Amino acid sequence: MTKRRKADSQLIDTTRAYKLDEAVAILKKAKPVKFDSSVDIQVKLNADANVSDQVVRGTTALPHGTGRQIRVVVLTKDEAGNAAKAAGADHVGGDDMIAKIMGGWMEFDVVVASPSLMKDIAKLGKVLGPRGLMPSPKAGTVTDNLAEAVKEIKKGRVEFKMDKQSNLHSSIGRLSFDNAKIVDNAKAFMNSVVASKPKGVKGTFVVKAHLSSTMGPGITLEMSEIVREGVEDEQ
Repeated sequence: MTKRRKADSQLIDTTRAYKLDEAVAILKKAKPVKFDSSVDIQVKLNADANVSDQVVRGTTALPHGTGRQIRVVVLTKDEAGNAAKAAGADHVGGDDMIAKIMGGWMEFDVVVASPSLMKDIAKLGKVLGPRGLMPSPKAGTVTDNLAEAVKEIKKGRVEFKMDKQSNLHSSIGRLSFDNAKIVDNAKAFMNSVVASKPKGVKGTFVVKAHLSSTMGPGITLEMSEIVREGVEDEQ
């Protein structure tokens, strides 16, 4: 165990779960790094990744954004591409942009596409799929309203998708954020996750959750506070 991990471990009682505000305060007390750390949330779900109708995927709008610049590529042959560019898209193109990505160019964080172009975009599956960047209607990244999608993403909309171990994770801000903003973002993220509970999942959906920062400790969260009351019962 490194000196950093030893020092950070003394801040946490591993036998208990912490309220969000407590967890954020601990992260801020941890040994600092030389950059603005990302604050991340990790969630374990009671869902079977091998059952197609139990795969959890969705989006959420973080009220205070992620604290980082998101590079958005828009794939379209329509005039809507001009509106997307005006809305803040970093790159807009059709066949030329698809060929560029196929050639190995990956200087972007999110891909948004017009529905009319999906047949052409299918060839990008092997390139974008493993990186979790393939656009999809469920994630709101395949849409006729390209400009609105770009605006939402730039403001702080994040996508989440369960992995093969039934876990999902996301960055929900930066350690430089005010404590209250990190708490707000965490609650917004968790409420969106709970709202995405598949109908085939019975019982408790969210098994556990942890808050962490880059190179910082992982802190078990108290579930009753961060999961909106009554949401799980409604699903």
